[in-house]
Order: sequence, then C-alpha cells, then structure tokens
Amino acid sequence: MNSEAGSVAAAQSRAPLDIRAVMAALPHRYPMLLVDRVEELVPDRRIVAIKAVTINEPFFQGHFPGRPIMPGVLIVEALAQAAGVLAVESLGLAGSGKLVYFMAIDGAKFRTPVEPGVLLRLEVEFIQKRATVCKFAGRALIEGKLAAEANFTAMIADPPSG
Repeated sequence: MNSEAGSVAAAQSRAPLDIRAVMAALPHRYPMLLVDRVEELVPDRRIVAIKAVTINEPFFQGHFPGRPIMPGVLIVEALAQAAGVLAVESLGLAGSGKLVYFMAIDGAKFRTPVEPGVLLRLEVEFIQKRATVCKFAGRALIEGKLAAEANFTAMIADPPSG
C-alpha cells in the first residue's frame, strides 16, 4: 500500500469506541450485550471488537458446571453484535431507531472452547452492503488463535411496533 492510500485508510478508521459508544449503537443490554469495546472500526469495511469473557457471565452456571465454556450460539451472537455496530456506524443509523436483525448464519465452525478469563477478539467484515440487507464474515479469536467463524446476513429495519 502506498503512503497516500495508507493515510486515507488511517483517516477513515475510527478511534476505539468504549462501552458507552457501543451501547449507543446497539439496543442490547445485560445480560445480552456481548461487545465490551471496539478496538478498530473502518466504516464500510471492517470492525475489531472485544468481548471480555468472565466467570460472572450468567450462562456459565449451567454451561457447564465444573467446565465453563461459552455457548457457540453466544459467540456467533457476539460476532453479530459487532457487525451491528459496524452497520450502524457505516450506514449512519445511530439514533435512528433502526435495528439490525439476524437473517441467516452460514458455515459456523467452532475450533477452540471459549473459557472464562479470555479476551475474545471479534473480527467482522462486510461481504456485501446494501441499504436494508448486509452480509458479513466473522471470526472470533483468542490470543490470535481461531475459536470460531461464521458468515451471516442481517436486515436493517424498524423495530416492531407495539
């Protein structure tokens, strides 16, 4: 990459987003908010977010007693939430009331158990971006080692009325 292109990419990259900024982008709250911080966000391209996995997570009580492992569906949900932040920030939807809904999950694979005490790195990139439907590729890593991966599709829509 030449230095001019590198400086343009750096200018487009957003500074880290703390939990307040994440909560402004997502409607999720405890115990379903699974993104703690955004390390890097390049609008229209990719996001790197962090989920701090602690023993205090409510799901560890039953999954599994004596051998706590984060459920795979929640790892995929964490990836989807990171994608939601990426979509909201890329499409300028913050404060619009629009929600990002899961539509499909493809090719989900789980490689390494996610245990308490790790920082789960969530890397998500756009595969396709349209005004109402977006496709993403996501990877969850622990210290650089692939823990899970999935492709997924989401729809941007108004929240249900009522």
